[in-house]
Amino acid sequence: MDKKLTLSLNQSIIEKAKKYAKKNNTSVSKMIEAYFDSLTNIESNKNEILITPLVESLCGVIELPDDFDYKKSKAAYLIEKYK
Repeated sequence: MDKKLTLSLNQSIIEKAKKYAKKNNTSVSKMIEAYFDSLTNIESNKNEILITPLVESLCGVIELPDDFDYKKSKAAYLIEKYK
């Protein structure tokens, strides 16, 4: 059962949060719920690695070849970036 919670935040933060939520097809309430959930899970499960809902939603977005070497890819990117 969902309950209401009143928060006092800086107006500019609220506006940024609403824009972010709209862009990501979610609500500010869901974002705050996920944040609090991740905080409390981290505190209670310090030895476990937790995956946030956002990261979980990104799983499987990109498929890489089996022989993909991320170290070579990163090195090539950095060489090109700093030329």
